Amino acid sequence: MSDFVRAESVFIGQSIDTREDMLRFISERAVELGFASDADVVCDAFLAREAMGETGMTDGFAVPHAKSPAILEASVIVVKNDHPIPWPSFDDKPIDVAISLLVPEGEAGTTHIRLLSKTAVLLMKDDFKTVIRGTDDPRAIADVINAGIEMD
Repeated sequence: MSDFVRAESVFIGQSIDTREDMLRFISERAVELGFASDADVVCDAFLAREAMGETGMTDGFAVPHAKSPAILEASVIVVKNDHPIPWPSFDDKPIDVAISLLVPEGEAGTTHIRLLSKTAVLLMKDDFKTVIRGTDDPRAIADVINAGIEMD
């Protein structure tokens, strides 16, 4: 199994109130973790993607994603919020789990598409969503996502 998602990239019990604050939080963590060089540029990339259409899926999950030259390595940051927040979604419900995808601009057509499609498939599986919702163990969350997005 790959170690694409690391336990230190999973943030549990956050108390974030808006979509914009969530994207800012993810962008700042990306810089802290060494995945990106500039939180403002990454946050702008997330917001630009959000303006194109909802990244909220169903059942309280969102998959915000950004491509940017400020992103240094393809990565996934997971945030479990302590309460649902408004987020345009396919089922018109708020979200409390964001599985964010960060991809360097040069990998936009390859890594980005594979990660996005694999994550979307995972979110159609009730057992996957049950595991994510049922644990606050960052390693367990990282492991179940890694198993599901194993990159070829």
